[in-house]
Amino acid sequence: MTSAGVTDAVAPPPALSRSDRAVIGVLLVATFVVILNETIMGVALPVLLTELNVTAAVGQWLTAGFLLTMSVVIPVTGYLIQRVPTRVLYGIAMSLFSAGTLLAALAPGFTVLLAARVVQACGTAIMLPLLMTTVMTLVPVARRGAVMGNISIVISVAPAIGPAVSGLVLDQYGWRAMFWVVLPISVTTLVLGLRWVTRIGESSSAPIDVLSVVLSVFGFGGLVYGLSNIGHGGGAGSTATLWASLAVGVLGITAFVLRQVALQRHERALLDLRTFASRTFTLSSALMMITMGLLLGVVTILPIYTQNVLLLDPLATGLLLLPGGLLMGLLSPFVGRLYDRVGPRLLLIVGTTATSASLWFATSFDGSTPAALVLVFHLTLSLGLAFTFTPLFSAGLGALPARLYSHGSAIFGTTQQLAAAAGVALLVSVMSARAAELAASGQPTASADMGGMHSSILLAAIISVVAVAGSLMIKGGKAESPA
Repeated sequence: MTSAGVTDAVAPPPALSRSDRAVIGVLLVATFVVILNETIMGVALPVLLTELNVTAAVGQWLTAGFLLTMSVVIPVTGYLIQRVPTRVLYGIAMSLFSAGTLLAALAPGFTVLLAARVVQACGTAIMLPLLMTTVMTLVPVARRGAVMGNISIVISVAPAIGPAVSGLVLDQYGWRAMFWVVLPISVTTLVLGLRWVTRIGESSSAPIDVLSVVLSVFGFGGLVYGLSNIGHGGGAGSTATLWASLAVGVLGITAFVLRQVALQRHERALLDLRTFASRTFTLSSALMMITMGLLLGVVTILPIYTQNVLLLDPLATGLLLLPGGLLMGLLSPFVGRLYDRVGPRLLLIVGTTATSASLWFATSFDGSTPAALVLVFHLTLSLGLAFTFTPLFSAGLGALPARLYSHGSAIFGTTQQLAAAAGVALLVSVMSARAAELAASGQPTASADMGGMHSSILLAAIISVVAVAGSLMIKGGKAESPA
C-alpha cells in the first residue's frame, strides 16, 4: 500500500496554468523578435554603407549605438520590474520596439535610421530581464529547467539565424524589408501581450535614485562605447577617445557599485549587488560572460573568413550558419528537461568541453578548408552552447531569493552586453592587427585575412579552457530551491 507521504514524494510537479503558459509564451515570442532584430544588422551593414553613402566608421554606429543604448537601459530594468506593473512595462517595451522598427523601415537616411535603432534598443533592453523574472516567479523549481530551455532558444537561436534571415531578405528585397518583416510580428505580440500579460509579483513604490542612473550611463555606456570602438582605427585622436571612454566607464562603474552598496542598506538600490553573495550566481554570471563573448566574437569573425577567404557570398554564409541555430533550438528544451533531472554541473562540463573542442578544431582552418568542415565546426559549437546556456541561467537565478530575481536578471543582461562588446572588440582587434601585420610583410590579402582569423580563433580557444575549468566549480547535483 502506498502512503500519502510517498504518493506526494513521487507526484509530478504542478503544471503551469493556462494563463501562465500564455504569458510566458507571448514573452518568449516578443523576446525572440527583439533579439533577432539585434543580430540582423551585421550582414546588412555593407549594403547600408553603400546605399546610405556613409563610411564604415560612421555606419558601425548602427550596431555600436544599439549596444550602447542597451548597456545604459538594462541596469535600470531591475528597478523598473519591481516598481512598474508588468503589463504596463511590457506595453512600454514593445511599443518602443515597434515604433523604432516602423521608423527604421521608413528612414530616409542614416541619421533617422540610427535614431530608430536607439528607440528599438530601449524596448529590447527591457524584454529579456522581464521574461526571466516572470519565469522565475511563475514556474515551480522542478520545472524551471524545461522553461529555461525555451529561453535558451531565444538567447542562442535568434543570434544564430539572424545572418541567414538578413542575407535572404537582403538578397531578395533590400534592407528596408528586414524591418517590414519584423514589424507585424512585433505589433501582434504587443496586442496579445496587453491582453494576456498580468501583474507579476508585488510592486514597490520606492523612488528612483537619479544619481545611480547617471552613474550607470557613464559607467556602462562609457565601457561599451570604448569596447565597441576597439579595432576601428582612426588615428591618434580616435585612440585618445577610446582610452578616455574606457577610463570614464571604469570610474563610472566603480562609483555606481559604491552607490548601490550604500543604497542596499535602505532597499533603494537601482541594481542590488547582494546577488553576488551567491557563489553559484557569481560563477554562472562569469561563465555566461565568457560564453557570450566567445559566441558573439566568433559569429562576427566567421562571416569575414567565409566571405573574404573562402569567397562565399552573404546568403551562402547565412545558410551555412543556419543549421547550427536550428540545432540549438532543437536541443535547448531537451537540455532543460535534463537540467531538472541532473542539475547543472554535468551539462556544463559537456557544453563547455564541446565548445572548446570546436574552437581548437577551427584553429586548423586555412584558405582551402571545405565549407563542410566549417559547418561541422559550427554545429559542434552550437551543440556546446546549447548545453551551456540553460544550466547557467537556471542555476544562477535559481540560487537567488525571489526578491532578487529582477536584479539578477538585469545583471545577467548587463554583463552579457558588456561581454558581447568585449568579445567582438577583442577577437576583431586581434584578427585585424594580425592581418595588417601579414599584409605589410607582402602577403596577399586572402592569406593575411586567413592569418588574422587563425590568431583570433586561437585566442578564443585558449579563453574557452577557462570556461571548462569554471564548469567544474558550479555546484553539482539536482537543482534546488533558492534559500
